[in-house]
Amino acid sequence: MSAFDLEVVDGLTLSAELRALLLPGEPVADEEGKVHHLPRFFYAVPSWAKAHETRLTPNFKLAELMTVDCHEAELLLREFPRHVPCAVVLLARYLEDLRRDAETAVFVSANGGYRSPAHTRNLPKSPHCWAAAADIYRVGDTYLNDEKSIAKYREMAERLGPQVFVRPYTEGDDHLHLDLGYVTVTPRDCSERQRI
Repeated sequence: MSAFDLEVVDGLTLSAELRALLLPGEPVADEEGKVHHLPRFFYAVPSWAKAHETRLTPNFKLAELMTVDCHEAELLLREFPRHVPCAVVLLARYLEDLRRDAETAVFVSANGGYRSPAHTRNLPKSPHCWAAAADIYRVGDTYLNDEKSIAKYREMAERLGPQVFVRPYTEGDDHLHLDLGYVTVTPRDCSERQRI
């Protein structure tokens, strides 16, 4: 099963309670004060079983990029269906390329993929809210918890393309942060005409 078997939902049609948490299409500021519009279109994931069987690429399933723990601010965001921005397919593609280049498995942290705008770790808003960022804690048997290991895989990830940002090591890091910026995806069959 692929992501293309999931229902695509316009966030503007969600309940008022979900819209207040996901903020579809809303402008928000990043850590530098730059304003970006949050994603508007989401895959509706009906269950964990579906998330575990949905392949985004040959080696990455949707569940790996939406495993958010109890830090979600609202119980409503822990219930199904869960809504994951459509850009998650782009992130998975780059992670697949990193896996190919590393010639081994790439492991994403529990809170290292998509995090809703309401997540307590998303102040200010980061590319995780767009499903366009991953925190990688291990590549193969190598834990990325020191400068040498993070630098090795940072260099490899940066070669994936100019649109890939990889944060440099800072004291105490225990993962490699990779992101594609504030990218949104509007599926071909969707309209961006504002709903009233």
